[in-house]
Amino acid sequence: MCPPEDQPDEPHEAYGLSELCSYCYCSRATPGVGTAEIDRIIASARLNNPGLGITGLLVFGSGVFFQWLEGPRSGIDVMRRRLAADTRHDTIIALDESEELRERLFPEWDMELVSATAIREVLVDAIDDAGESSNAAALQRLLAMLDRTEMQV
Repeated sequence: MCPPEDQPDEPHEAYGLSELCSYCYCSRATPGVGTAEIDRIIASARLNNPGLGITGLLVFGSGVFFQWLEGPRSGIDVMRRRLAADTRHDTIIALDESEELRERLFPEWDMELVSATAIREVLVDAIDDAGESSNAAALQRLLAMLDRTEMQV
């Protein structure tokens, strides 16, 4: 769980590490959400996420959203409020929320759309490339969560 807002973040930038909150959820898309709407979500995220310090990925398949967000606690809190108010989601289920000292898993992805068929390959490659054991463990958790959602294209 991320710390309360009154506790300061402690950056460790000299080591490439920082206190990062991560939030992973899945939700059912409301009727009418399709490719065009997903494209608008990604465009909006790529525009707005850098200002919040958010990176991550979005998987969409079989009418299910699966998303991993990482960034400062304040940015994650903003995203959670936005998601709760977003009418494109029906029942958001939090799968994981944590805070730990580590490097970002997806540092170059303001928001990357990954197909349901490609997500396993992306995560396995990221696990293989993870330099930090905490990153590899976080990616393993993400892969296990994805397996539990049983997403289909």
